[in-house]
Amino acid sequence: MSAKYYTQFVLTDADYRGGNEFCGVVELNQPMEQDSDRKDIEAILARNFDLAKSAVKLVSWSRLH
Repeated sequence: MSAKYYTQFVLTDADYRGGNEFCGVVELNQPMEQDSDRKDIEAILARNFDLAKSAVKLVSWSRLH
């Protein structure tokens, strides 16, 4: 079952210096665990942009119902 989240994050990679803040809906194949670490969420976002985990800084993240 998929789950949708509203997220706001900053990309710190040099290629995104000019416009690096993003927000929007992210849909995952399954819901995140309740105790998921921010680093887990940042890793998912980084993977989607084909960046290193350290290139994403999560600002906010909340599940849409």
